[in-house]
Amino acid sequence: MSVIQTIRNKYGKIAGAVIAIALVGFIVSDARNGSFGNLFGGHDSNIMKVNGTKIEPKDYQMMVKQYETLYTMFNKGRPLDDAARAQMNEESVRMVVYETVVGEQCDKLGIQTTEEEKKELIYGLNADPYIQQFQVEGQQIFINPQTKSFDPQIVKYMEEQFVKDPQKIDPNGKMREQWEIVKAYVLRINRINKFNSMFTGAVYAPMYLTKRTLTDQNSMAAIRYVKIPYTAVADNEVKVSEEDIKAYMQKHASIYQTDQPVRSIEYVSFEIIPSSSDTARALDALAQIKSDLAATKDNKTFVNNKSDEANSFSEAYLNKRTFMSKEADTIMGLPVGEIYGPYYENGSYKLTKVVERKTLPDSVKLRHILVLSKQRDQEVLPDSMAKSRIDSAVTAINGGAKFDSVVMIYSQDGEDNKKKGGEYTFTLLNRPTIAKEFGDFIFEGKAGDKKVVKVSNDNYSGYHYIEILEQKGIAPSVQLATIAKNLAPSDSTVNAIYGKANEFAGKNPTAEEFDATIKKQKFDKRIGDNIKATNFTITGLGPAREVIKWMYDHKVGDISQVFQLGEQRYVVAKLSSVQEKGMAGITPANRPQLEQKVREEMKADIIMKKVSGATSLDAIAQKTNQTVQQADSVLLGGTYIPNLGYEPKIVGYAFCPTFQPNTLSAGIKGQGGVYFVTVLNRTSNPLPDQFLQQMAGRQRGMEENQMRNTLGQMLQQTVTKQADVKYNVANF
Repeated sequence: MSVIQTIRNKYGKIAGAVIAIALVGFIVSDARNGSFGNLFGGHDSNIMKVNGTKIEPKDYQMMVKQYETLYTMFNKGRPLDDAARAQMNEESVRMVVYETVVGEQCDKLGIQTTEEEKKELIYGLNADPYIQQFQVEGQQIFINPQTKSFDPQIVKYMEEQFVKDPQKIDPNGKMREQWEIVKAYVLRINRINKFNSMFTGAVYAPMYLTKRTLTDQNSMAAIRYVKIPYTAVADNEVKVSEEDIKAYMQKHASIYQTDQPVRSIEYVSFEIIPSSSDTARALDALAQIKSDLAATKDNKTFVNNKSDEANSFSEAYLNKRTFMSKEADTIMGLPVGEIYGPYYENGSYKLTKVVERKTLPDSVKLRHILVLSKQRDQEVLPDSMAKSRIDSAVTAINGGAKFDSVVMIYSQDGEDNKKKGGEYTFTLLNRPTIAKEFGDFIFEGKAGDKKVVKVSNDNYSGYHYIEILEQKGIAPSVQLATIAKNLAPSDSTVNAIYGKANEFAGKNPTAEEFDATIKKQKFDKRIGDNIKATNFTITGLGPAREVIKWMYDHKVGDISQVFQLGEQRYVVAKLSSVQEKGMAGITPANRPQLEQKVREEMKADIIMKKVSGATSLDAIAQKTNQTVQQADSVLLGGTYIPNLGYEPKIVGYAFCPTFQPNTLSAGIKGQGGVYFVTVLNRTSNPLPDQFLQQMAGRQRGMEENQMRNTLGQMLQQTVTKQADVKYNVANF
């Protein structure tokens, strides 16, 4: 005890100082990595800077959320898959840059959305299209049932209900959340739309140019030519050096400029696929229940309990047209109660039992009248009154009244059906979705049959008067019970595949070892090329954001850890090239294409030297072992030539005013080889002035629309290219 007291007395102040320093260090460290990071010069939480403006993660996430909401809303609630979400993230990055740059221009130009405009965009008769088309579960909300058109009063009513009685109109709050997101998007994007309109609204196609286009479309030339394909010179006759490639890229610098940094990787993919033991396990599971499936009388319950696919059992009857299976012919030939399988289909091993066999029509056309007694839990009419009403309708029809007139008076099947005279057409696949009593009569009766059918289920109760008008595709049909066992990799299989990937990464930590092992063990080395910091996917790999973040935090030659991409594969990558903004470098991915381009230019020079001195097509053909060919319908308005393909330079020579007919052209380096051309004749069929004037008006409108569309598509790309954007890749 005395020892402890001595330490307290002698070293208390020192210990206090050490603790104080440690606490300050802890706070500073936390601040560097937390919300005070920028203050202390540490971690920057912004995702990018656009012309010096920092973009906060919350602003980016808000935009992503808006796009996801719009996507889901206009795709009937279909959820985003990984690929669509990755694409949406990339689009959001581009839009953040575009909106920031355009926003600066709008501020300078005084482009704003006034309060009156905001009201008009949301509550006006000509509200923004996104407002007019606002949907919940695939249904447009603001459509007036009487006028069948957008009604702004319904917008105002909905917002009032959000305040007065939200539980009634929107019990889980999801509808209001979507509405607020759509409103925010519409108001935010309005300035951008105004900016875009300044450009697209200025589009103008001069009439003289339109008339020239129409005249060109009626101009034709006939040519003779010799084509010497590049393959006429063997590849080993041409040696392409690194300097040759660089010179070619400099010559075509505008093509090989990059507007933002890019990276390339070489990688090995370890596919996560089922093993033989996984297959054996699935087959064994089916073998154990095959006899039970044969014996069961309750096929629906048995199948739904034993199958890996949810709600596997279907009441539907299938015929040869609708049974989409490669085993259809065999299964449909089995007697009732027989089982086929196991067989492999669509990622599963299956057993299929023939439950029932009938001869049924593939589709039925009918007309009917419906009188409701109940709609869900609400009584519409007492049952006796509903029966009396349907009997009155039948009596009227039997007395000579027109069916469609009786439908309008008696039927309660909705206004749209009344307008169609009560007519419906159902396919055999629709049968499980309609009332059982209704379906049994129309599919198992025959054309011309008429009957009052009583229906009672959880959705509605009542009486149908049905007339079967027509049945098509009457054929043998079967009802099936199918049990599926998914062929999926087990945990042990996945672990074994991961072990191989991890072993490969651990034993090959350098670029040299990575390359040597791939060559020695004959791995399938793949390439991911031209990957931008803003990408969320890699061609061949799909969504791979973690790999992209790794690429932008490492140097050439570094080997990655093992990445798991979805449930499909493990990947180990080598960073093979780093390209900053500016002139592109030569990478393993682009080298083959560049070498081919340079090789073709060199071959073209060899070909032209070989025919030097020849003064006719026949002489050139003789020297090169080619034939003289003829094209009689080269159009000035097009770039495609029959038997030649896409060769715009040939079209240019064919109509060049200074290139005289019956003279020999110089060698033309084309897409497929070197061409020598002689023009035989040029013809033009000018349109009559009156006809030209009429066509020019329509043509001009088409050209202006095309120009607007093209300009609208190019504007975002052009504006963002000029921006100074610095991406903080780790924060995406």
